[in-house]
Amino acid sequence: MEQSGIFHESFKERPYWWEAYTPDASDLQEVPLESEVAIIGAGYAGLATALELSKLGIEATVLDAAEPGYGASTRSGGLVGGSNSIKKPLVAEAPSPERAAEMMADAADGFYLLEKIIQDEQIDCGWARTGRFTGAISKKHFKAQEKQAAVMNESADAGAYMVPQERQREEIGSDYYHGGLVVKEAAHLHPALYYAGLKQACDERGVRICAKAGVTGLQQNESGWSLSTQRGDLTARDVVVATNGYTGDLTPGFKRRLVPISAYIIATEELPPDLLASISPKNRSFVETLRIVPFFRLSPDGTRLVFGSRVKWRDLTAKEMAPLIFDRAVERIPELADFKITHAWNGNVALTIDEQPHVGKLEGMHYALGCNGSGVAQMTYMGTQLARKIAGVANYRCAFDTDQFPTHPLYKGNKSLLVPLVGNYLRFRDWWDRKTG
Repeated sequence: MEQSGIFHESFKERPYWWEAYTPDASDLQEVPLESEVAIIGAGYAGLATALELSKLGIEATVLDAAEPGYGASTRSGGLVGGSNSIKKPLVAEAPSPERAAEMMADAADGFYLLEKIIQDEQIDCGWARTGRFTGAISKKHFKAQEKQAAVMNESADAGAYMVPQERQREEIGSDYYHGGLVVKEAAHLHPALYYAGLKQACDERGVRICAKAGVTGLQQNESGWSLSTQRGDLTARDVVVATNGYTGDLTPGFKRRLVPISAYIIATEELPPDLLASISPKNRSFVETLRIVPFFRLSPDGTRLVFGSRVKWRDLTAKEMAPLIFDRAVERIPELADFKITHAWNGNVALTIDEQPHVGKLEGMHYALGCNGSGVAQMTYMGTQLARKIAGVANYRCAFDTDQFPTHPLYKGNKSLLVPLVGNYLRFRDWWDRKTG
C-alpha cells in the first residue's frame, strides 16, 4: 500500500489514548512558598511518590513544565510486565544471576502494587491481566526462552511456559515466529486513564500538582533546597527528580546517566471482530525477542490494534514514522494491509547505561529514573518505594535502590551520535539472528 493510502480520513497525529483523557492545565494551582518535598516531574513516578507521601502524612508539591501527564505516562503502549520487564542487557554487562533474580522479584512486586492501587483507588483503566506472549524470532531464541522461563518462575512465580511453533496460533494470529514464551503475570491497560486515576487519587488527598511550572533553578542550602519555577519560587526540605525521558539541563548529573529514546506508536481503525479474535484470541499483549522490540496489543475496548516500534534512528515526526511502523505490523499480520491508521504518536522513554532502573539519592536529590521501556508498573513501584524511604518507614531496600548509577565517559547527554550507532548495531544483530537462527 502506498504510504499516502494508509492514513484514515479522520487521522490524528496525537495519542489514541487522548480520546478518553487529554492532559490539560486548566486548573493551574499556585506554586506554594514552601513544601516538605518538591517533586520535579508529574508522570507515573512523580505522582506515585506524592501519593504515597500523602498517605504517610508528608506534604508534597509536584512541579511539571507542561500539562501533567503530557509526557510518556499518557503516550505509552500500556503494556504492563512483572518479572518479564527485567531482561538481559543488550549492550551493558549482564548482572549476576543473584542480582537478576532480585530485580525480577521486585518487578513482580511492582506488578502487584500497580494492581492494588488500581483496585484501592477504583481506577477504571481497562486493566486486563491476560498475560503476554513473547515471540521468538529464531529457533535459537526459542531455546534461550526455555531457560528464561525457568528463571522467571523460580525468581518470581511468573507463570511462564513455552508455546511451540505448531501451537502458536492458539496465542497469536501470525506465523512470523518460531514459537514463543507466555507469561501469565502480565497485563495491559489504558495508560491515560490510569494516569487520570492516579492524579485524581492525589487530588483527593490534597497533593498540589502545579502545571506549567517548569523548574528553572535549583540550589541546595543548609535547610534544604530553593527552587525557581516558571510561576514562582519555593523552598523544600527534599527534592525528588522524576523526569525520566524528559530529563534536561536542570540536572546534568542525571542527564548524563539517561539516554532518551522516542518510541513511536500507531493505532488502526476499528477492525472486524473475526480478525481481532484471530490476532489475539486470548487478549494477550505481545513483544518479541528482537533487540529493537516491537510491541502490540488490542485497544481496551477490543476494537483496534495498537502497535509500537522504532525503525529509523534519526528523530522523525510521528506521521513520518507511521508508514514504517505500519509496514512492521503488516509483516507480522498481513491482513492489516486492507486497513488504515487513525492515530500516530511518540513519547520518550529513558534508557540507562546499565539498562536497569534506578532509585536512590545523588547530589543530595532523591530520584526514580530509568524505565528502560517498561515504565507503567516500574515507575509506580519505584516512586512508592522512594516515598517510603524519604518518610523513614521503609523496612526493605528494593533491588533498584543501589549506590551505583553508572555513567559512560563518552556520553554527556547528547544522544545524536550514540543512539544511531547503537541502534544500527542492534538492527544488524536482529537481522543476522533472524537470518541464521
